[in-house]
Amino acid sequence: MRYFFLIYAIVAIAVVGIFGIRGTKFSEPPIRLLPDMDDQDVTKAQKTEAFFSDGVSSRQPVANTAPIGFHPEGRTKLGGIAEYEFSGAQGYYDSGHVGDYYGTGMPKELELDAKSAVELLKRGQERYNVYCAVCHGKSGDGAGITSNYGVPGIANLMIDNYGSAAYPDGRLYEVITKGKGNMSGYGYNIPVRDRWAIVAYIRAMQTARKAPYDVVKEVFDAGLKAASTSTPKPWR
Repeated sequence: MRYFFLIYAIVAIAVVGIFGIRGTKFSEPPIRLLPDMDDQDVTKAQKTEAFFSDGVSSRQPVANTAPIGFHPEGRTKLGGIAEYEFSGAQGYYDSGHVGDYYGTGMPKELELDAKSAVELLKRGQERYNVYCAVCHGKSGDGAGITSNYGVPGIANLMIDNYGSAAYPDGRLYEVITKGKGNMSGYGYNIPVRDRWAIVAYIRAMQTARKAPYDVVKEVFDAGLKAASTSTPKPWR
């Protein structure tokens, strides 16, 4: 047994000698078995750096680069992000508010006409299916795939509580931007114009849900037929 304690003491002394006592400061980088990207080739702000010819560590962006998603005409291009959107303006188009109240209707900045309105709805459907359908379901009824895993508080967007009369467009836009309850905000993921496209698509789904059958009969029956005849592609 005495040899055990002797060996234990030797190992303990060796560990302390190699790694140091907790709180000890070293001039050399520590030994890390799993670095986990703790050490990276970065420099501290405003510190001189001999690597660059001018000795300045803080560098300007490479010429002609732009943020991901940026487009000079982002205001009018679906999916594009106009430069001013990065600063967060306060008008209805950017916030969903008109003064102290939520606004309603599509902002004039969208410059909608018969053609662009259709494009906006198509874009809204695409973006909704990417970001929203997983929870709210493709039809907006709150029965997305996450509902199968017990995620609570998923809104059924097809009930009257979320209709335009009770839930203004600006409020719906703000929830997309900032989130609510268990839902995180998408203000940093979805451009402003795309957020309004999603709002427009949700309103279109709500309107279609309440439309009389004889009005949507042709499209509804075509959808049922397509769903019944389509076969899933095999996994490869």
